[in-house]
Amino acid sequence: MQNPMLTKTLVAEGVLAAYRLLTFGTGDHQVALASAVTNPPAGVTGKLIDADGERVDVYKVGIVEVEYGGNVTAGQPLTTDANGKAVAASPAAGVNNRIWGEAVVDGVDGDIGSIHLSFSTLQG
Repeated sequence: MQNPMLTKTLVAEGVLAAYRLLTFGTGDHQVALASAVTNPPAGVTGKLIDADGERVDVYKVGIVEVEYGGNVTAGQPLTTDANGKAVAASPAAGVNNRIWGEAVVDGVDGDIGSIHLSFSTLQG
């Protein structure tokens, strides 16, 4: 189930896999694969793989498809793993996790699930 409401065309910094979480790149209007729970959310890639320097459509608002990187339950807040996959956020006490949104459906590692994009921070 997908219902993107805002898509921006930006520039890929590095190779961007399909259905992955993105953070801001080093230059203006660039996005990179998210790889740490502290990365600020910039959006989610679509179903195409994008090469370094190519223009890429980035979903910023709505319900979009994303690849899960572990066991996910609908309603859980999602953050990133080291590969830009969406995983359940579970920060340790006093630690912040950047949140891309909430899972819309249950899933496991490798599933293409849905996320309701809602950028925020969760502190353990």
